Amino acid sequence: MAWFEDLRLALAFLTRLPIRGDIAPRPLAAAVRCFPLVGVVVGLGGGLVYALGLKLGLPPLGAALFAIVATGLLTGALHEDGLADSADGLAGGHDREQRLAIMSDSRIGSYGVLALIVSVMARAALLAGLPTAHGIAALIAAHALARAGMALVMARGMPAKSGGLAAGAGKPAEGDALVALAIAAVIAWIALGPVVAAVALVATLILAWAMARLGKRLIGGYTGDTLGAIEQLSEIAVLAVAAAVV
Repeated sequence: MAWFEDLRLALAFLTRLPIRGDIAPRPLAAAVRCFPLVGVVVGLGGGLVYALGLKLGLPPLGAALFAIVATGLLTGALHEDGLADSADGLAGGHDREQRLAIMSDSRIGSYGVLALIVSVMARAALLAGLPTAHGIAALIAAHALARAGMALVMARGMPAKSGGLAAGAGKPAEGDALVALAIAAVIAWIALGPVVAAVALVATLILAWAMARLGKRLIGGYTGDTLGAIEQLSEIAVLAVAAAVV
């Protein structure tokens, strides 16, 4: 029951799926071990849209674009928003305070627009190079690993500010984050095979580490936006690994 309640909490926060029944008020950090399972749900949803598009005769890139849109709809574009805000703030600000102020602004700037275009097109182009079954598997692995990377940064790092989404989510236990990583690794192993999964896992860890270091240097830690950027960049990395070995 504890796992089930953690999954409900993670789904309620990280997706726009309707969750039946009341969810006990707890910080999101309590449910990080279920982050990869949320990734399975989102990745599978996008994969089914990709398969349907190909079945209906759409060109692969068109089917892949619809799949990426579907994953954004499932999450409310939560991570895309984080990527855009991170690009605007980290690239456009001149000091910590200005960067954080830009990231808190609801408006999107040129760096954010460019980051979104690159993210959507990169994921769609990489997915379009994969046949149906491989595409579904790659999306599931990408979303599972990407969310495990978020959990690790939350456990090992510190929020950049006392308020906001990251601070409100709480700090997960490092053991829970490692459980999330182990679950994501098993999911990737099943979806991609041991060798490809290992390469994808290493790529995810490197990206999470690099973004955590960058966030610490530029703004003093991580925010909800930089976690979203980690998720998006990790998706791209895993899809790139999967596409390279087909």
